[in-house]
Amino acid sequence: MAPNIFVTGATGYIGGDALYELMRRHSNDYQVATLVRDSDKGAQVASQYPNIRLVYGDLDSAETLHEEAKKADVVLHCANADHVVAAEALTSGLAAHAPESPGYIIHTSGTGILMFADMERQIFGESSSKVYDDWDGVGEVTSIPDFAPHRNVDSIILAASGANVKPAIVCPPTIYGPGRGPGNQRSHQVPELSRCTLQKGHGIQVGAGKTFWTNVHVNDLSDVFVALVEAAVAGGGKASWGDEGYYFTENGEHVWGDIARLVAGAAHKQGFIASPEVKVLPNEEIDGLCKAGTLLWGANSRCRAVRARKLLGWSPKAITLERDITDTVAAEANLRGHVQHHAAKVAGGE
Repeated sequence: MAPNIFVTGATGYIGGDALYELMRRHSNDYQVATLVRDSDKGAQVASQYPNIRLVYGDLDSAETLHEEAKKADVVLHCANADHVVAAEALTSGLAAHAPESPGYIIHTSGTGILMFADMERQIFGESSSKVYDDWDGVGEVTSIPDFAPHRNVDSIILAASGANVKPAIVCPPTIYGPGRGPGNQRSHQVPELSRCTLQKGHGIQVGAGKTFWTNVHVNDLSDVFVALVEAAVAGGGKASWGDEGYYFTENGEHVWGDIARLVAGAAHKQGFIASPEVKVLPNEEIDGLCKAGTLLWGANSRCRAVRARKLLGWSPKAITLERDITDTVAAEANLRGHVQHHAAKVAGGE
């Protein structure tokens, strides 16, 4: 019998790309169901995947989520990382599985969880030497303070671990690149930095611009999700589950001040702003331009993805974040209706 996979977030950026890769590899051997909010979202999914079973509801539809998790062999939870009701409903549904055929859940968190130290100190834009890893340091990662972002739902997922439920948490950093899913194909941090740069007419920076984050292309991230689904279908495979089932997914590190300069440079070179200058803005103005922008571009989040490489054979292959910036700026300018300055059009031969 084909394994049953239940997916949330199918029309979102992360879940949509993960679903694309899952269906590309397993459309003929997995039975996939996806949660969709309404008929419009359902039509988006059905147009790309006519054989997927659509489950109508949202993350507050606790009974629906519980029942779908009871029926599923694997839950791929790519929707809201902070939704308590959904996490509780999905894990309670999986708990109905028998120990001889446990249910698996792959939950999407995010390395914003590592910003807690800068949040506590209220210091933004400065560098940090602290780097977390998911192998030797996994115990530290799974026991960080409860006030850290995403920590409350991570705790629900991990606490469900037992004979009946086998959880894993995938923790992506800055994600970049166009998604391949049926709905949203736009990421957040770099597109938002591009939007704000275009809006202000110059680059923007939090404080000294020395903050570190790691990054991953969305296609490489999807490879981790699919590898974990495949391991779950195989009865756990070589993957870690439970307390050690925590997977960072970075493929490089960047400094936000450098990215701000690259974004401003790309916007200027393409003729969307008059100067490549980057200006330091007050935190309040940054947050007014982009919700939580001070955290997104000013709080450190450093990690190393050891576990996926060791156990899943993960080998990221996509282009780097830096090489993707020109396209990201162009896409954002097109989305927002920005036009090139006359000088740039002349330089381009128009």
